[in-house]
Amino acid sequence: MSLVAHSLDVIKRLQAPSGAYPASPTFSAYRGYSWLRDGAFIAEGVSRHGDVSGADAFHAWCARVVGDRAGQVDVLVSRAGRGEAVPVADMLPTRFTLDGVNGDDDWWDFQLDGYGTWLWALREHTVRHGRAVPGVEKGVRTAARYLTAFWQLPCYDWWEEHVEHRHVATLGAVHAGLRAAVALGVLSATESAAAAEAVAGIADLVAREGVAEGSHLRKWLGSDAVDASLLACVEPFGLYPAGHPVGEATVAEVERQLARDGGVYRYLADTFYGGGRWLLLAGFLGWNHARAGRRAEAARYLEWMAAQATPEGDLPEQVSDLLLAPDRRQEWLDRWGPVATPLLWSHGMYLILADELGVTA
Repeated sequence: MSLVAHSLDVIKRLQAPSGAYPASPTFSAYRGYSWLRDGAFIAEGVSRHGDVSGADAFHAWCARVVGDRAGQVDVLVSRAGRGEAVPVADMLPTRFTLDGVNGDDDWWDFQLDGYGTWLWALREHTVRHGRAVPGVEKGVRTAARYLTAFWQLPCYDWWEEHVEHRHVATLGAVHAGLRAAVALGVLSATESAAAAEAVAGIADLVAREGVAEGSHLRKWLGSDAVDASLLACVEPFGLYPAGHPVGEATVAEVERQLARDGGVYRYLADTFYGGGRWLLLAGFLGWNHARAGRRAEAARYLEWMAAQATPEGDLPEQVSDLLLAPDRRQEWLDRWGPVATPLLWSHGMYLILADELGVTA
């Protein structure tokens, strides 16, 4: 079985009856949970390869989960409108159980990027297949109100770290999500205007404070570090598209600092499981190369991803052969066990890059 076929099979087989995509079926810290961010990219991968019903089910699940919290969002927005500082603990969760309820475990729970990424992926799926996913309107409107109200706040990043900062990759995801929400055509005129104002505000903020030395994007506002999540601000989110000098410089700087022998590190100070190279980030770098017309470079990243598969064809979250901080690996093995395998987001990113390169089998 090809890795494309196996990836589709793994994702279909593990998708919950609710429509949720589990992050990883056996990894201790992820088991039983679905992230909007991970799931959005997983859904994008299967949508590109014809699993329309699977992607539909995920997007419908997201819409139910977010829409069910419309009242909570209304209260949060009202509190903020009165000038009240809303604690992080009161915000919407980052991840949900497969049945769509809040989890009981402590987690790094205030992350805005997943809500924006879901809206972006829903719009992509809708346009690709030429029809709306039924019943998503309430969820879209709720997510848009939430992002419009709180995009300026610091929150956790993709990696559930540094709640005290405003992360450029998060701002890029919110920018893309709010543009998608407006384009979906379900917002009221007032909501659309507020979303458009937020989109303009994000673009202005990043242009003023999110570009290091006038060249590439920063990991967070005020930092000169880069992070591989910034790749998404170019492709697919289009905050700075591939032809833009800032977009080109960001991809080049991430590759210069964080890519090694086909794999991509999250950031140079990473110590999680010793700081290995992540498959899904190789997918993002390859995606950017493919969209910029550098197909040979993109193909090398796809080939590296495939080479990390287990004998059964499963793709892990990261690999441990060239670690940034090898002395820190054991503490994570003791805490959470072996690296998450399979990681459905890795499979989703493989499907996306394979599609970009016309690999269907």
